[in-house]
Amino acid sequence: MNRRTRTAVSGAALLLTATAAAASAAASSGSGSGSPVQAHEAAALTGKAELYRSAGDDITFSFDAHLAAKDKADPMKATGTFEWSHYLNGEGARAKAKVDCLLTGGEVAVVSGVITSSDLPGAKGKRVGITVHDLGHRDRLGYSWASTGTPVETKDLPECVGSAPFEKVKKGTGDFSVTPWQPDL
Repeated sequence: MNRRTRTAVSGAALLLTATAAAASAAASSGSGSGSPVQAHEAAALTGKAELYRSAGDDITFSFDAHLAAKDKADPMKATGTFEWSHYLNGEGARAKAKVDCLLTGGEVAVVSGVITSSDLPGAKGKRVGITVHDLGHRDRLGYSWASTGTPVETKDLPECVGSAPFEKVKKGTGDFSVTPWQPDL
């Protein structure tokens, strides 16, 4: 084998080794298709987007909710925060909640939490729940206060309760990402 052929064979072998190592790393980290759950997380809901409203409401939701792999059996050990704001014609409110439960399945997540800060009078200390359907850039979202009007009017909401994801994300404003929970059954 001449020097040029040896170099080409060595380069091809090195490329194959690097490709195999990258594929192995992707499979073990959960970033490849068919293996969506990362080793360090049992579930997650992340991202930020605006909702679409024909009246022009300015509504934004953001999530940073996680369930560690070590807590896989207890979704009420989820951590993180989520926040939202809703304004129309200069009036509205914003709120931030501390996560107290996260359940995900496939492309759907339900997260709940207790409001820790808000400029909506009476909202602080109330539990709220939100459901997200991760459809790529066509995500949908629903919230526990959909039938009551505001989080303040919601009475004694249990952990991990949301509503059907009836709202649509405004095109081009962001995206939500759901890491599916796969409990041992």
